[in-house]
Amino acid sequence: MASGNLHAHPDGLDPDAIDRPIYAAVIRPHQSLSRDGFRLVMAACCAVSLVTSIACLAKGFWPIAGFFGLDMLALYVALKVSFRRGHSFEEVAISPIEVLLRRVSHRGERREWRFNPLWTRLSRVEDEEFGLRALTLVSRHEHVAVARDASPPEREAVAQGLSRALAQAKKGY
Repeated sequence: MASGNLHAHPDGLDPDAIDRPIYAAVIRPHQSLSRDGFRLVMAACCAVSLVTSIACLAKGFWPIAGFFGLDMLALYVALKVSFRRGHSFEEVAISPIEVLLRRVSHRGERREWRFNPLWTRLSRVEDEEFGLRALTLVSRHEHVAVARDASPPEREAVAQGLSRALAQAKKGY
């Protein structure tokens, strides 16, 4: 009859920890306006446009009012497209057995990459003035950009976390 811990691995490894992430992050694009901010900007622009249009109409410059209307429509569409694109995100997870990068677009389209952490490295493009410009996961002949929509300081934080997790996975969990 066996004695001791029956669930322990002979090498002392925890089999449940093999696929547990060492590092996981969800990266979302920066949204400069909230819903209330959007309403406030649109209301202010419409008010300025309306007052200016009325003044132009009073002086006989009637075509200007139509162009102000087109400007407001263009501003509304541009901000709505920006909000919709803000729903996209990237998920990065590193476990001892794989590197997973999942990208979900604002339309719900999913794209996924899986790499072996032993063959994966980070490639960085840095600029003295702007900081970390690009961060790329490289595995064999495949290059995939990570944190594309993040600012340089946020991209740097992601790069540090990814570097530590890759080093830990390569060292052995």
